[in-house]
Amino acid sequence: MRLFSINAGHFKMDGGACFGVVPKTLWQKWIPADDNNLVNLTSRGILAEIGHRLIVVDTGMGNKQDEKFFGHFHRFGNETLQNTIEKAGFSLSDVTDVILTHLHFDHVGGALVSDDSTGTARPVFPNATYFVSKTQWDWAMHPNPREKASFLKENFVPLFESGRLEFIHNAGQFCEGVVLEIKNGHTAGLLVPIFEYRGKKIVFVTDFISMVHHLPLPFVPAFDINPLVSMSEKEEFLERAVENDYLLFFQHDYYNECCNLTRTEKGIRHKEVFKLENL
Repeated sequence: MRLFSINAGHFKMDGGACFGVVPKTLWQKWIPADDNNLVNLTSRGILAEIGHRLIVVDTGMGNKQDEKFFGHFHRFGNETLQNTIEKAGFSLSDVTDVILTHLHFDHVGGALVSDDSTGTARPVFPNATYFVSKTQWDWAMHPNPREKASFLKENFVPLFESGRLEFIHNAGQFCEGVVLEIKNGHTAGLLVPIFEYRGKKIVFVTDFISMVHHLPLPFVPAFDINPLVSMSEKEEFLERAVENDYLLFFQHDYYNECCNLTRTEKGIRHKEVFKLENL
């Protein structure tokens, strides 16, 4: 197996929304906010080469929506899904599998691209099969008012209609070296991939634990549909992770890519931060 960090771009969001009930006087010690209370985030993904398979986890926002939509997110930087995959030595057509952790617009928007010649959307990865949990699919197709703005059906219904989308019904083995866990605090049926890599378990923690600074149990984003479930899931996972020396790979942490864990008097926290390429 070979793992690569890829990126679908950087953006900004409201810091208060990112930290929920945690006051700014606490979170601003670690994450700087601009004059509009916006903080830097990123859309980091994993590219995994496993035998004849090339797997991408999550696809970022994409480019299908209009400028008014993207104006809310203040995108910046030059990294894209395509150019970071190419930097790793591959092309979009090489990808065989795409794991969508969930169907919020900032994770699935880049799965499709608008085809100007037909006026329809087509898969960004022409030879890939896409995967999402069945629970998340059902949730996204009948969204609750809290999440409705995050589920844009033009981002995922065409995948289903193309016959390229398959459902994950249960947690467990995805392929050799990859296990999927399922969490339900952030959204129903969130997939959390775990890679067996160089004798370690690398956990793509997605929106389950968005940043290093979401490790404290009460630090739950306002986006989570069930904060108490998020806290319970996080507590169980972190105990298991620190006992088994898991390494966490952060999707949205602009400043920190990976970390290991340690016990402190305040609870389980990060010990060291590092880049995946330095393992």
